[in-house]
Amino acid sequence: MVLASLLFATMGVGVKIAAGAFNITELVFYRGLVSVVFTALLLRAQGTPLRTPVPMMHAWRTLVGTLSLGAWFYAIAYLPLATAMTLNYMSSVWIAAFIVGGGLLYGNLPRQGPLLATVLAGFAGVVLTLRPTLDQNQLFAGVIGLLSGIGAALAYMQVTALGRLGEPAGRTVFYFALGALVAGAVGMAFTGFTPWHRVTWQAAAWLVPIGMLASLGQWCMNKAYSGGSTLVAANLQYSGIVFASVYSVLLFGDKIPFIGWLGIAVIVASGIAATVLRSRSLPNTPAEDH
Repeated sequence: MVLASLLFATMGVGVKIAAGAFNITELVFYRGLVSVVFTALLLRAQGTPLRTPVPMMHAWRTLVGTLSLGAWFYAIAYLPLATAMTLNYMSSVWIAAFIVGGGLLYGNLPRQGPLLATVLAGFAGVVLTLRPTLDQNQLFAGVIGLLSGIGAALAYMQVTALGRLGEPAGRTVFYFALGALVAGAVGMAFTGFTPWHRVTWQAAAWLVPIGMLASLGQWCMNKAYSGGSTLVAANLQYSGIVFASVYSVLLFGDKIPFIGWLGIAVIVASGIAATVLRSRSLPNTPAEDH
């Protein structure tokens, strides 16, 4: 899981650099294209068929996951990398919020009190994180970053449902990559295609690594969840925020004041607490894909 988190954070570096030359829909397209080829070869080597008995469940998971992916890439492009990663990794807090919502709906709020506390703590962390690190023209990107976390939470819950039905993780990853490929292609029809003569070699050099890092990160994540403790793996996933923070400061010169670091710490702590508490409500399944 630590390796998966490092791979995803490194992918974020690539997205931030490539976003200087390509628009978001192009990055989603190229990420999907590389991942489709890589995952298809992996499934072929494993002898896993692409045909699925639950195509509509994959379609919903792919739709939500692709929207979350696009929102995350947008946040990475326009926010400090550490902030974008933190907002996306709020998925555990959002899942807790969904569980609390279910408790309210069915009159079961007293039993959801601890989860409600993690949700409130998570939102407090967001306020601490965004206020010191966003200026006025970054507010929209901050909202998009929050939405990416909500989308990741919904994608996680759909992966949970697919896992209950015995769907192979590789097949789920493949259809998600295929959806990203199609969504990126459709988006490019509206946003346009960047002429290659305007693309820097630094940006172009990251296109294949972005897709490869995403696929390898998903593979490592699935191995972590299938071969070890789900609770430990979920908590170690937050190491990605640490890696992103280091990249953000060292590679991009982002200045994160003390209150910003405090907000990140609160979100990480609330996410870990939410993971512990939600383990009583959700079964052991792989985490969301990036």
